[in-house]
Amino acid sequence: MVRERSGFRRKRSTDADSADPVATPADRRREGLERDSAGGDDHPKKIASISDCMAFTAMLWELLDRKGKAPGRKWWLGRYVEIAADLEGDFEYEPRGGRFLGFKGPLWKYVQETLTWADSNDLSIVEACDAWHSGAFLLETVPSVLYILMRHAEEPIEAMVRAVNDTKDNDIVGAIVGAAIVAVYEREAFSLQWVTDLSGRTSLDDDGRVFEIIEAAWKTFWDGK
Repeated sequence: MVRERSGFRRKRSTDADSADPVATPADRRREGLERDSAGGDDHPKKIASISDCMAFTAMLWELLDRKGKAPGRKWWLGRYVEIAADLEGDFEYEPRGGRFLGFKGPLWKYVQETLTWADSNDLSIVEACDAWHSGAFLLETVPSVLYILMRHAEEPIEAMVRAVNDTKDNDIVGAIVGAAIVAVYEREAFSLQWVTDLSGRTSLDDDGRVFEIIEAAWKTFWDGK
């Protein structure tokens, strides 16, 4: 079981402590991305992947302090673009199909255009994901995850149902949507039948390991009993 956060507060950093995981100056973040990803034909792909992971990490960190109140619809896209655009820069990518075939530009810009279009047309999750596709491809996974959260973050069960039922790469989409939902609402987001008897494995024979990791995270980043 995920440990309840009632009564817990995140530890405040001092100059001697480590700061939030992605709270480093923009120029150093970009320098690190380019150094870690340098070389090879897949360099631009690595930049998008790393910037995307860092953006979601920053967003999850902020969601942990929401205390059961999901951000408004505009926050999801706005916050992602704010972080990812600074990290990613202007590397160009192209979708592999769908309504936006012909787009060429950075991932954050693609996400901004697709989600703005879908939201302005009040599309359902399945309609939007059919438009840009929702397979195991960065230009499909990212808009799918964010659009589900834009539309259904205030309805945790519905968000998970849409993530699983309305997308192709539903294991990855469901995992990311689930992480965001639990960051906001804790285990109370789901009924007991969804969480009871989970093994907590990270591999074939380490039952309970997930819960050990969660406990260690609380001790590291939050004050508690």
